[in-house]
Amino acid sequence: MNAFELFVANIHFLGAVIIFVIGLYMVIAHPNLMKRIIGINVMSSAVFYFFVAIGNISGGEVPIVNPEALTPASFINPLPSALILTGIVISVSITVYALALMIKIYQAYGTLNQDEIAELMKKEADL
Repeated sequence: MNAFELFVANIHFLGAVIIFVIGLYMVIAHPNLMKRIIGINVMSSAVFYFFVAIGNISGGEVPIVNPEALTPASFINPLPSALILTGIVISVSITVYALALMIKIYQAYGTLNQDEIAELMKKEADL
């Protein structure tokens, strides 16, 4: 197997890493809290994509009892997909909690920009 074939065979892993880096950039580079929450969701989606790619087998069959299946190795592993369902529930609950906190922060400070919030907090502490 040459380098190009190896690259094409593992393109899903590279895609997951690229999506994760995009989400990480959103979290690090943007001072807006909404954009940071979106970045965290993009990062969690990349992790889900990575786990599903791990469980995939090229030419694999759905893991349903099939008497014509040649070997058990020809089945796609269902465990990563089952774990992803739990991960999605956790990701959604964290997002809802972060959005609720963001609403309270906006009501208290009138902005979602982290730099402006830090300035307002500093002014309140000086009083």
